[in-house]
Amino acid sequence: MTDRSHGLGTAGADVVPPPAELLDLTGRVIVVTGAGGGIGAGIAGRLIAAGADVVANTRSSPVTLTTPSGGPVPVVTADLTAEDGPGRVVDETLRLRGRIDGLVNNAAIQPVAALADLADDDWRAMLDTDLTAAHRLTRLAAAAMVDAGHGGSIVHIASIEATQPAPAHEHYGVAKAGLVMHARAAASAYGRSGIRVNAVSPGLIDRPGLADDWPDGVGRWLSAVPLGRLGAPDDIGDACMFLCSDLSRWITGANLVVDGGVLTRPTW
Repeated sequence: MTDRSHGLGTAGADVVPPPAELLDLTGRVIVVTGAGGGIGAGIAGRLIAAGADVVANTRSSPVTLTTPSGGPVPVVTADLTAEDGPGRVVDETLRLRGRIDGLVNNAAIQPVAALADLADDDWRAMLDTDLTAAHRLTRLAAAAMVDAGHGGSIVHIASIEATQPAPAHEHYGVAKAGLVMHARAAASAYGRSGIRVNAVSPGLIDRPGLADDWPDGVGRWLSAVPLGRLGAPDDIGDACMFLCSDLSRWITGANLVVDGGVLTRPTW
């Protein structure tokens, strides 16, 4: 079973617009999990550029992120499915920065396996990584926010497959559907404490070699998507930047679909 790895490739990249004007997140400490992959690094990079003090998490792979001034971004290496993994991320962030204002639950795996042939261990690994780890991190980060007497913003990175399952991705879709509902449940549970919880559901995000590895899928996507391109990590980073900012101050329990409009079609 392998980690999901996303990045920015070439298919449709020539029509990706320039980055949007950044919001100001100066002074906010935001944890980003799964920062070793393309989407995670893209999210972290956009938050850093907006002034956030990001603490990055990876399971094992090294990641190098820098602040606008060139300083290193702290990285907490932890397996979020381990009993002590989520606690290590939260405790280390509090030790390094003294507070937590935001959390982006991005860490995930996306193995391909037919549902009928799926072993119990693979089912558990999917739910442990993509759903249970996010729940545990949310609970711990929210507790730190409540103890500190301030609110915050938590964002789950779900998927359009939460509502439109794909062949051999059914267990992934189940986990992501659970994550969307978890955002709604946590929004209800923590709202009175000033903590907002939302989900972002990406569509197909480009990465190096994607068009070569999956030409049929990329071709079908580009023929169906109304906005005419694959997504880029910055597209997801900008959605997270918005949901971590005061511009989304009255938004909680929502699922922001970032897919170029592909779900307006019956299928792609």
